[in-house]
Amino acid sequence: MPAGPEAPDEGEFGWIERLLRPLTRGHPGALDLLDDAAVIRPRQGHDLVITKDAMVAGVHFLPGDPLDTVARKLLAVNLSDLAAKAADPIGYFLSVAWPKDLGWQARQRFADGLREAGETWALPLLGGDTVSTPGPLTVTATLIGEVPTDGMVRRATAQPGDLLMVSGTIGDGWLGLQAAQGSLPDDGYLASRYRTPTPRLDLIPALRRFARASADVSDGLLADAGRIAIASGLAAEIALEQVPLSGPAAAWLAAQPDEAAARLRLAAGGDDYQLLIAVDPAELPAIRAADLDLRVVGRMKLGQGVTAVFEGRNLPVDHLGWTHV
Repeated sequence: MPAGPEAPDEGEFGWIERLLRPLTRGHPGALDLLDDAAVIRPRQGHDLVITKDAMVAGVHFLPGDPLDTVARKLLAVNLSDLAAKAADPIGYFLSVAWPKDLGWQARQRFADGLREAGETWALPLLGGDTVSTPGPLTVTATLIGEVPTDGMVRRATAQPGDLLMVSGTIGDGWLGLQAAQGSLPDDGYLASRYRTPTPRLDLIPALRRFARASADVSDGLLADAGRIAIASGLAAEIALEQVPLSGPAAAWLAAQPDEAAARLRLAAGGDDYQLLIAVDPAELPAIRAADLDLRVVGRMKLGQGVTAVFEGRNLPVDHLGWTHV
């Protein structure tokens, strides 16, 4: 395979044949990327779930980020959407708009990231499109998953009194962006949480069993709790002292002069790609008995909007999380 800065750029078809075709992992529906479409047949008794996310250099990742990490993050953020719907991934479609100054070596590194992610998550490439652009680099993935018929977990089905539970830790993505930009000391952990998040596919069985409603925490815990609240016609309350933090995030918090404001910022930061689920309180003993990586952080109640509570007092919230417009 050509490599190095002097490797010839063989154009779109060389890029597809040499770097992308192996990423199909032999999936028959991909048709070896020789057609203009793919054929997807869900298993009997299942629905297809489809999601799509785009990432733009300078907006969703740093312009200098290694392109293999960009590729992995592209698939991870889409897989996180599928995980929140309790959908098993089937495969993905890829669209890339390449700036003309990114040659073969850059494309090979991007493909290496796709290959590594495909191996990690058993995820085949099914098709897509490539174009050139004056910039910036823009990458888009459409992922297809499947759930048992009528089994997709929605945002709109939470009920008053439901507990809100979150997986993993919150705030690492926001701190990781600062670490990747060089404005926060880091041993590599936080920057990796920003650049290469891990979708919570491991919790899909738990969501199918316990979740009344669910969202992935991409734009911030408060913002995504708000999306469940809006869809369900309810209000969400988040207890900030209950939000789980990693060791590095806890160390950052300890150095802040205003704990309440700092906890609020972590809960609004985004890029965590954890799962936020609404569950019947009666299920809590079973969830704890199953030793699941889920912690209670709030509840759903009658009303509207999102309330952030710290040590029994409501905090003013003027920023829920990332917005795209």
